[in-house]
Amino acid sequence: MSQPKQQPKKRPAMHILFADDEKNLQELMRSELPRMGYSVTVCPDGLTAVAALEKEPFDCLLVDLNMPGLGGIEVIAKARELRPEIEVVIMTGKPTTETAIAAVHYQVYDYLTKPCRLADMAGLLGRVAERRQTKRQLTALQHRLLRAEGDSKMVGNAKAMHSVRTLIAKVAPTESTVLVRGETGCGKELVARAVHDSSLRADQPLVAINCGALPENLIESELFGHCKGAFTGADAARVGLFEVADGGTIFLDEIGELPLSMQAKLLRVLETGDIRRLGDNQTVHVNVRVICATHRDLEKMVEEGTFREDLMFRINAFEIEVPPLRDRVEDIIPLATHLLRRHRTDGKDDQLFSPEAIAELKAHQWPGNVRELANVIEHAAILCDSFPIDTGNLPRHFGKRQLRKELRDSEPMSLRQLEMVAIERALERHDGNKAAAAEELGVSLKTLYNKIAAAEEKKQAG
Repeated sequence: MSQPKQQPKKRPAMHILFADDEKNLQELMRSELPRMGYSVTVCPDGLTAVAALEKEPFDCLLVDLNMPGLGGIEVIAKARELRPEIEVVIMTGKPTTETAIAAVHYQVYDYLTKPCRLADMAGLLGRVAERRQTKRQLTALQHRLLRAEGDSKMVGNAKAMHSVRTLIAKVAPTESTVLVRGETGCGKELVARAVHDSSLRADQPLVAINCGALPENLIESELFGHCKGAFTGADAARVGLFEVADGGTIFLDEIGELPLSMQAKLLRVLETGDIRRLGDNQTVHVNVRVICATHRDLEKMVEEGTFREDLMFRINAFEIEVPPLRDRVEDIIPLATHLLRRHRTDGKDDQLFSPEAIAELKAHQWPGNVRELANVIEHAAILCDSFPIDTGNLPRHFGKRQLRKELRDSEPMSLRQLEMVAIERALERHDGNKAAAAEELGVSLKTLYNKIAAAEEKKQAG
C-alpha cells in the first residue's frame, strides 16, 4: 500500500525574536506564538537577543524595555544596525516620554502595554506580517518594473550621444513639448525617460503609450477614457492615460501611426489642456507634459496628407535626434556589457566577450538598433556556460549569415523584395509568430501587418 504523499511544510508567517526577562512570559511565548503561526526564538535578556540577531535574520523583534544588563532601547538600536529591515514591537509596563521619542527615532512599528491580552498581541502581529508582505510585494514590483523599463542611464561615449545628453539637459527643466526622432529600437523611450527624470516633474508619473500598437477604435478611450455605456462593451467608466499622467509626463511613442481623426483631438488637448471622456459632456483639465517619438518622416507625411501640419508644429517645439547604433560603433561593447549585466552578474567586465565575438558585434549593421542588440545579448547570456561569450553563443541567424549567402546566389531583387525575404525568414524562425518577428525586425506589429498585406495585394494583382 503506497504511503500518502507528504505535503510540504508551510513556512511560518514570521520568524520572531522575543526578548524579556520574565520567565512566565518566556514560557507563554514559546507555546502561544507557534499557535498563531509564527516561529519564535526566546531570549531572557538583551545581550542574548543581540547575539541571536548576529547569528540569523528575524522578521520581527518583540522586546521588553526594562531588562537587566542591556535595555530594550539598546537592543533596538543594535537591531537597526544589524537587521535594518526588521519590524520592532515594544512591550512595556511603564511607557515614558523618553522611550516614546526613542521609539520614533528607531522607527518602532507599535507597542503593547503590559499586561496585554493574547488577542491584542495576535492582532498586532497579524498587522506586522501584512506590512512585511506588502513590503515584499512592493520590492518585487519595483524589480519587475526596472526589468521591464530599465533605467534612464544612457550608455556610451560616442560624440552623437554627447549631443543627445546636452539637448536633454537643456530641455528637461522646461515645459516644452519634445519630439524624439530616430529609427525603431534606437532608444527613443530611454531618451523620453531621461527628459522626464531630469525635469521638475520627476516625482510624478511618466505614462507611456505606443500609438501604433492599439486598434484605431480603442485609441481615444485609452488616451482620454470613457463613461459607462459610452459604447458596446463599456461596462464601467475608465480613466484615460492623460488623467493618469496628470501632473507628470505622457510619452506618445510612434506618434506617426496616429489616425487623422485622433490627430485633431490630440491637437485640441495640447492647445487647451482639456480632455473629454467618450460619452461625457464635461471636460476635465489636465496638467501634462507631452513627449512624442517617431521613426517616420513626418514632413513627408504632411505632404502626403496623412499627418496634420499644425500638429507637427505643435509637437516639434524641441527636437532630439537619436543616432542609430551603426553610427555608434565605439558604444556597442559598452552597451553589450550593460545589457548583459541584466542577466548575468558573474565574470569580469573586460573578459565577457571573446575578440571574435567583439569583432562580429562591431561589424554587424544593427538594423534593429539597441533593441536587436538586447535580444542578441540575452540569447548569448542563456547559451554561455562560462565567459567569454564567443561567436557560437550568438543567435544562429545573427548577422543574417544565411540570408546574405542566399542573396549572393539569387537573382537581383528590388528593395521591397529584399524586405519581404527578411520578413519571411523572421516568420520562419518564430514559427509564424508575428509579434516575435516584428520584435526581431525592429518594426511595430502594425507596420509588419501592413507590409504583409501590401505584399499580398501586389501578389493577387500581378
